[in-house]
Amino acid sequence: MDFEPVIGLEVHIQLKTASKIFCGCTTEFGASPNSHTCPVCLGLPGVLPVLNRSVVDFALSMALATNCRVNPRSVFARKHYFYPDLPKGYQISQFEEPLAEHGWVEIEGANGPKRIGITRIHLEEDAGKLIHDEHRPVSFVDLNRTGVPLIEIVSEPEIDSPEEAAEYLRKLRELVRYLDISDGNMEEGSLRCDANISLRPVGSTTLGVKSELKNMNSFKNVQKALEFEIRRQSTLLLDGQKVVQETRLWDVTRAVTVSMRGKEEAHDYRYFPEPDLVPIRVDEEWIERTSSALPELPDAKRHRFIQSYGIPPYDAGVLTSSRGIADYFETCVSLFPQPKTVSNWIMVELLRLLKEDEREIEACPVSPSGLAELLELVESGKISGKMAKEILEEAYRSGANPRKIVDTRGLSQVSDDTALRKVVRKVIEDHPREVEKYRSGKTKVLGFLVGQAMKETRGAANPKMLNALFIEMLS
Repeated sequence: MDFEPVIGLEVHIQLKTASKIFCGCTTEFGASPNSHTCPVCLGLPGVLPVLNRSVVDFALSMALATNCRVNPRSVFARKHYFYPDLPKGYQISQFEEPLAEHGWVEIEGANGPKRIGITRIHLEEDAGKLIHDEHRPVSFVDLNRTGVPLIEIVSEPEIDSPEEAAEYLRKLRELVRYLDISDGNMEEGSLRCDANISLRPVGSTTLGVKSELKNMNSFKNVQKALEFEIRRQSTLLLDGQKVVQETRLWDVTRAVTVSMRGKEEAHDYRYFPEPDLVPIRVDEEWIERTSSALPELPDAKRHRFIQSYGIPPYDAGVLTSSRGIADYFETCVSLFPQPKTVSNWIMVELLRLLKEDEREIEACPVSPSGLAELLELVESGKISGKMAKEILEEAYRSGANPRKIVDTRGLSQVSDDTALRKVVRKVIEDHPREVEKYRSGKTKVLGFLVGQAMKETRGAANPKMLNALFIEMLS
C-alpha cells in the first residue's frame, strides 16, 4: 500500500521588539543567565502584566502580509502546564479568540505555485530555557527568555512533503525579515518549528494518527526529521501496527526521532481567559495604518524585477531573497544601468565572498556605488573582467574603493593600438604552427593566441582589441 503524508506546521517567531511582551526587560540575546528578568517575567506574587503595543503592531504586519483576516477583538488566555522553565505555572497565550485567522502564503510546490493555508496567528510569551549538564544529572534554568514576545503561526494540514515544509518555512522567514519584525534566526531560537505529520493511504480523505516533532533548529533538520518520520510510520503501518499519537524529539546526532511524551490536547492545558489583561481591540484605522506602512513584499518585488529589469526569474528570486540584497541591486543598477550584468556580479562574485565570511549584505565592505564604478571600468575597457574580479576581492578584503585600487596599482588595461600590434606581431612570429592551423580554418586556435598575448602583457591587454587585431593581421 502506498501512503501520502499530511503535514501541518506550528511556527513560533520571536518578535524584534526592544522589550518583552508584558514588562520592560530587554530582549537582547546572549546575556548572562537570569540577568534580564524582573518580578513580572519571574511571575512573583502581586505583579500585573502590561501589554507592549509594539508587539501587536509587529504581529498585525505579519497577519496582513500573510493575507489573514484580523479579528476586531482578541483575548489572551492562560495555558497551564508545569515545567521548570515556566515560573508562573502557566503561559500567557491566545486560544479561542486569536489576533488573526484564515490567511495563506504561496510557495513553489512540486507542480508549480501552491497556496498553504494559515489557520491562525496568535500572540504569546516565551518560556525560559533549560540547560542540561553533560556530566551530572542536573539542569539549570535561564529565565532571560521568559516573557520574550512571540507570534505563533499555525498552518492548515496542506503541506504534502518535507520539501514543501522547508519551502514554507523559508517563505515565513523571508517575510518576517522583509517586515523587519524578526531576524528569523533558527540557530538562536528566533524561529522555531513544531511539525505535525500523519500518513494516510493515497487517495484517502481521512486523516491518520499524527506525531508532533520538536527540536528542529534548521530548515535542513525539519526536512530530515519529516523524511525519517514518514519512513517510521510507513514501516509501522505496513507491519500492521498502529501509530501512537505522541510528541517526538528529533535527535540530530543519530538522525532519528525519539518518543518524548504523549501528545497533549487543548483540554490538557486548562485554558481560560487571562483575567489581568483586557481584550485587544483592532479597528479599521489601525489596520489601514499598518497596511500602508508595509514594505513591498518579496513576491511583488520578484515580479517587478522580472518585468522592469528584464532579468530571468531565477535571478529575480536570488536578488529578492532578502530586502538588503534587493536594495543593493537596485542602488547599483541606478548607477550602472545594465541589470543583467549587475545581477551576474552580485549573484556570482559578491554573494560568494559574503557566504565565505558568513556575512549579510548589509555588512558588505563594497558599496553599491563601488561595484558600479568597477563595472564602469570594465565597460570602458580600462580593466578586463578577470582583473575586475581580483580588484573586487581586494576591495572586499580591504574596504578600499575599487577605482582607487586600480589607480594605486596602475592596473589600467592596455588599449593602445600601436603597443598591442607589437605584442600580436610577436605572438604570430613565435607560434607559426598555430598560425598555420588558424589560416587553414581551425579558428578555435585563436583563443590560444590571445592567451599568449595576455601572458606577454601580464593580463593587462584589452582582450577585445587583441581578438580584433589577431583576426585583422592573420587574414
